[in-house]
Parts: sequence; structure tokens; C-alpha cells
Amino acid sequence: MTRVVFACVHNAGRSQIAAAFFNSMADGSKARAVSAGTQPGERVHPEVVAVMKEVGIDLSKAQPQRLSLELARGASLLVTMGCGDECPVVPGARRDDWPLPDPKGLPIERVRAIRDEIKSRVERLLQVEGWGLAELAKKK
Repeated sequence: MTRVVFACVHNAGRSQIAAAFFNSMADGSKARAVSAGTQPGERVHPEVVAVMKEVGIDLSKAQPQRLSLELARGASLLVTMGCGDECPVVPGARRDDWPLPDPKGLPIERVRAIRDEIKSRVERLLQVEGWGLAELAKKK
């Protein structure tokens, strides 16, 4: 099974959104995602919890965690989101960078736009890699 790591600085916004969308849309027998941060916050940003609840995903119990080499070990893909030089290199993993603004403290309309952009990027990733549930349905 493929392991994807979504990483941002505080693991309280972008990477949480990406991993939640990925895991809800991926064929779990092919790929799973985790999210982490270089300087994890204490909780997921309230505005992120709110906009994800609007689309039926509950992040209220999600807990930010540190991006360690141990956590990333075995990952096939590391997707970074705004951590710049702080994002570590994961040996053996491809790396992609999604330059997205941090949703912390932004107006809800901007947080929704960031959420929707992340969802679109996750959908494209799943389609390109063949990890999505839509690909599974096509084979049936």
C-alpha cells in the first residue's frame, strides 16, 4: 500500500484538510495518507474544523503531530504546503509542493476557497496515480 504524507508547519490546517479529503476519496487498499507538521500546533484551527464540517468531514478530534523521519518512513510521496526550508527531505519519497496560504485567522470565505483548492488538488492526485475510489468503480 502506498503511503502519502501531507505536511505543513503547524499541521492545523492545510495538511489536515488534504489528508482528510485523500482518505475519504482514496481506495484504502491502494493508498492512505497521514498529515504532520514541522512545528505542530495544539489543535486544528477552528475555522478549518468549521469549513470541513460543511462538507461532512469532522476534524474536531484530529490532533496535530510532528513530522518525524519515523512518521514519514515508508512514504512514497511527501506533499509539502508552505513549510519551505523547514520541510524535511524524506529519503525514497517523491516530493511535491502545493504553495497554499495558511488558513489560520482568515475570513471564512478564504478558508473555504483554500479547502476547495486542496480538494481539487487531491482529486487530481488520486486520478493521476489511480488511487481513487472512482478508478475502483470503473473496474467493476
